[in-house]
Amino acid sequence: MKEITPKEVAERVKSDQKVSIIDVREDEEVAQGKIPGARHIPLGQIEGRLHEIDPSKEHIMVCRSGGRSGKASEILKEKNYEVTNMTGGMLAWEDNVEE
Repeated sequence: MKEITPKEVAERVKSDQKVSIIDVREDEEVAQGKIPGARHIPLGQIEGRLHEIDPSKEHIMVCRSGGRSGKASEILKEKNYEVTNMTGGMLAWEDNVEE
């Protein structure tokens, strides 16, 4: 599984690279703040919402600590999506968040 550090994700967001970030945490977790521009799709809804995920783009998966996003990455990878898991999750995120 491909991985990326929170710092690398922050650099991509700040440099205005067209990056797709999918936050798979639950609603109450996301309410505490998410990476600017990230799309919220809880892990349990991933397979039912595949139509919302562009198969032609790379997607960075994010959760609280890196575990659920790893599972989401595996689900999407099996369906031939290009995915990268953010290591450490939001616990390791040291940059700006949006609510």
